[in-house]
Amino acid sequence: MSGAEVVGYLAIYLATGAFAGILAGLLGVGGGVIIVPVLIFVFSHQGFAPEWVPHLAVGTSLATILGTGSASVRAHHRRGAVRWGLVRALAPGIVVGAWLGAAIAGVLPEQWLTRIFALFLLFVGVRMLHRRAASTRGQLPGGAGLLAAGAGIGTLSALVGIGGGTLTVPFLNRSGVELRAAVATSSACGVPLALAGAIGFAVVGWGRAGLPPASTGFVYWPAVAAMLLASVPAAPVGAHFAHTLPVDLVKRIFAVLVILVGLRLLG
Repeated sequence: MSGAEVVGYLAIYLATGAFAGILAGLLGVGGGVIIVPVLIFVFSHQGFAPEWVPHLAVGTSLATILGTGSASVRAHHRRGAVRWGLVRALAPGIVVGAWLGAAIAGVLPEQWLTRIFALFLLFVGVRMLHRRAASTRGQLPGGAGLLAAGAGIGTLSALVGIGGGTLTVPFLNRSGVELRAAVATSSACGVPLALAGAIGFAVVGWGRAGLPPASTGFVYWPAVAAMLLASVPAAPVGAHFAHTLPVDLVKRIFAVLVILVGLRLLG
C-alpha cells in the first residue's frame, strides 16, 4: 500500500469518526450504525480478505464504541442521570450475550453477517421514520427478567457492532424508566457491552488466516485509533447542532439514508 493510500484511508477513518460523533450528539444514534457500513466498504477497498471484512467491521466498531461510550457515561454520570442499580442488574446478561454474539459471528459466513446487519439497518431506519410517542407505563421485570433482557440486547448488539442503545433505551422506557434516565443508563450499559464484544471478536478472530497486520483477531487498531481521535471531540458539536438545526427533518433524512444503505448491503 502506497503512502498516499495510507493517508487516504486514514482521512476516511477520521471523517467517519467525526460523522459518527456528530450524529451521536445530534440524533442520539449509536456510532455502529454509521461505522460498520463505512468500514465494510473501506476494508473491501483496502484489499482485506473478503471473508473477514464484515467481522472486522463489527469488531472494530465495538472497540471504537468502548472509547466514545466511556466519554458519554462520564457526562451522564455528572448529571446524576445514570441508574447504576439497573446497570448492575443488566450488565451480567449483556456481557454473556455479547460473548455469545461474538461466538455466533465467528461461525457465520460473511454474507450472513452482512445480511443480519443490513436487516438491522432497515429496522433502525423504519423505526426512526415511524417513531411513536414514548410510554413509561410499564414496569421493570425482576432480576431474572433483566438478566434475560440484557442477554438478548448483548447478543444482537455484538452481532451488529453497536453499543445497544437502539435496543436498551426503548426497553427501559417501556418498562417505566423516564427517557433521559433510560438514555443515560443505556450509555452506561454500552461500555461493558462494547468491552465484552470487542474482546469476544478479538478472541474468535485470533489466528485466522488472511487478517491484516495491526489487528487483534477481528479488531483493526489503526481504524479504532483514528475514529476515536475524531469522534470524541465531535460529539459535543453534534449536541450544539441539536439546538440549532431542524432535528426532526435531519432524523428523517438520516433514516432514509440508513434504509438505502441497508437495501444496498442486502443486494
